Amino acid sequence: MFKRILAALLCTVMTAAAVTSCGKDVSTDEKSSSSSEEAATSAAGDKETETSPVSEAATEKPNAPAAKKTVDISRFGDRSVPDIDLENASVKNFTAPKVGDDIIIIKFQGYDGEVKIRLFPEYAELGVENFVGLADKGYYDGLTMHRIMADFMIQGGDPLGTGTGGESVWGGDFDGGVSDKLTHAAGTLAYANSGATSTNGSQFYIVTGEVYDDEYIKMLESNGYSFSDDVKKILAAAGGAPWLDGGYTVFGQVYEGLDIVFTIQDTEVYQSNPFSTEASTPAEPVVIEYIKTGKYEGEELKWFIADYMDGASDTEKKTEASDEN
Repeated sequence: MFKRILAALLCTVMTAAAVTSCGKDVSTDEKSSSSSEEAATSAAGDKETETSPVSEAATEKPNAPAAKKTVDISRFGDRSVPDIDLENASVKNFTAPKVGDDIIIIKFQGYDGEVKIRLFPEYAELGVENFVGLADKGYYDGLTMHRIMADFMIQGGDPLGTGTGGESVWGGDFDGGVSDKLTHAAGTLAYANSGATSTNGSQFYIVTGEVYDDEYIKMLESNGYSFSDDVKKILAAAGGAPWLDGGYTVFGQVYEGLDIVFTIQDTEVYQSNPFSTEASTPAEPVVIEYIKTGKYEGEELKWFIADYMDGASDTEKKTEASDEN
């Protein structure tokens, strides 16, 4: 709870020579894109993690063949589908795309299947235009998810692989703004930034988050946040990261392959920055095989991790069978 309280306060003081609150690097002029949980975690230092050495696999080239990974979402059995009208909710994360709409498709090396994402050009026009433009150029192909935090998010899109690089399709940064029609629910796609949406570039994150009880929601509201009843139901059932709302450009929502995202967040990580308490660097690289655009063809919409629970064992069998081959 202490970590969560600090997270709700967002911009907190960090240790000297580390990244400042809201992700600005005070030791250099380099851009350090991050979400505000970095400031909270580094300041609190209350998340118990062991510092792990980098494995041999982590030193391989990012595009080296990856061993098949088993998808395991069994620990998320406490999450459920929120009892809301998805199409008419106060937030539009879960409104169905139309057949023929542009979507984003992400393939991670070593994982069967693809992650498919509904885009929201109606609420984040520049954010969508930038991501689609970069994807069409092949910008993300072969890059890594350089920052992973269980029960929070997975982050990537930096060609340097350090969290200090990347630029928009127009060069440099851009301002994608925010929309009160989109919230940071589990499965949300958004841009990392250095303290403001005007510092968006190429780095992005996909939320996994936590579930939140009434007590925590009330604590957030006492610190100036406001949530609709629909958002509260989403957070209590499916989870998310509500304290990020208003500070980051949300522009997509996963509707297929969320089980892959939830498995990736449990990747073993270690503390690579001696000036930070955050352990978020993958011990073995999580590589983006490709990010490309496609079209929605009317496939089933599986917005919530609970939608994958019944088929989890089948997915594991399929992946294990691929290993044997």
